[in-house]
Amino acid sequence: QVQLVESGGGLVQAGGSLRLSCAASGRIFSINTMAWYRQSPGKERELVADITRDDRRNYADSVKGRFTISRDNAKNTVALQMSDLKPEDTAVYYCNADIYSLSYGYTEPYWGQGTQVTVSS
Repeated sequence: QVQLVESGGGLVQAGGSLRLSCAASGRIFSINTMAWYRQSPGKERELVADITRDDRRNYADSVKGRFTISRDNAKNTVALQMSDLKPEDTAVYYCNADIYSLSYGYTEPYWGQGTQVTVSS
């Protein structure tokens, strides 16, 4: 069984910072791309940032220059450092990872349970 567990969400004022973390555990052979998505009420889930195993990073235009994604391959973790937060960043943030599981012998996407980020104006 593979699990992704997020932490670090909360309430912050506009202009503030938060750091989200996500740890993958279970019968993992390898992890390819790791990512953060977010979803606001009434909106579709959208990609915030992703990072490949060899550290290639991709960001949504709306967060470029404010958010930084990073990962630790040895610990199977991914983090999202968010700075200069805006009220429109308010959403539930989800960790995502493409994981090759020892239980199933193939790669599939896994999701965390989500963590709420609320930015007040």
